[in-house]
Amino acid sequence: MKNWPLWEIFVRSKQGLSHKHVGSLHAADAEMAMQNARDVYTRRMEGVSIWVVESVHVTASDPDEKESMFDPANDKVYRHPTFYDVPDGVTHI
Repeated sequence: MKNWPLWEIFVRSKQGLSHKHVGSLHAADAEMAMQNARDVYTRRMEGVSIWVVESVHVTASDPDEKESMFDPANDKVYRHPTFYDVPDGVTHI
């Protein structure tokens, strides 16, 4: 088991439209990860879909580098709603 890869588990609930990360587990392959994820993370029939992704295939941003990752959006004033004039009579924005 110590050579089994780590898998990230995502479950879509009955009420939700998107999958949410619920945890991780070790498994020999994707099929075993799927079966184990079903047994561990959907015991109470709360899921309608499961994704399993081997952890080595997940790429994430570094929270310590959030300034350089997300600050460039502040330079684009046209993305802010204050850039546009809303015509009179438009009520559903």
